[in-house]
Amino acid sequence: MEKKIGEIKEELKATEDALLPVFLEKYKGDERSGVKKLLEQAKKRLDKLEQEKKRIENLKQYEREYASYSAICGIDEVGRGPLAGPVVAGAVILPRDCDILYINDSKKLSAAKREVLYDEIMEKAVAVGIGMASPKRIDEINILQATYEAMRDAIKKLAVTPDILLNDAVTIPQVNIKQVPIIKGDAKSISIGAASIVAKVTRDRMMVEYDRIMPEYGFASNKGYGSKEHIEALKKYGPSPIHRATFIKNFVSE
Repeated sequence: MEKKIGEIKEELKATEDALLPVFLEKYKGDERSGVKKLLEQAKKRLDKLEQEKKRIENLKQYEREYASYSAICGIDEVGRGPLAGPVVAGAVILPRDCDILYINDSKKLSAAKREVLYDEIMEKAVAVGIGMASPKRIDEINILQATYEAMRDAIKKLAVTPDILLNDAVTIPQVNIKQVPIIKGDAKSISIGAASIVAKVTRDRMMVEYDRIMPEYGFASNKGYGSKEHIEALKKYGPSPIHRATFIKNFVSE
């Protein structure tokens, strides 16, 4: 007995991308127009998957270039611009045959996609290190030096010592490992992209927690960046313990 088109539609919905060729083979002889439409949808999904695989292969250009190094580590930071919260750095060593799709500059991904990728990176990475510098530390030594400190902290926390660092744009002082600064590296290197996702998700989760303690500033939605609502709350309630004093001088009186 033929399967109803509605049932085949549900089957397609439940089919993982990797199993789409099996679905196409199973129904290729079905002449019903409704099934043909579903097969077209399956083919489009498969084409998208192939395009994504090609994009990810292109993202491995630096990893291929430095393939003679045994432990290639990508490094990126998030949170240099906000008025509140820490600056967070991620350091990620991915396996040589990394099969994680959809890694990209974290700013180009939805929050939901970042969360899914964070879990996959944490599961599949050879090593992950997360470093941070507090708002107080940012005020003490300035944001650039605090960023470098967070990056050094992330490197130290790796379970495997890297022998080359692919950095997003910067060269980190006081680090005796070969460094390759790459402009817009989070969109050009899979390792840096993975590090940017880990750093972003870590920091965003912290800001959501801060929002529960201090809901008046809207940290869950603004993540500490200077949105109109955030600045209005800052003027109304004054600074919180996680505001950066050197960043908010224009908005609050001493």
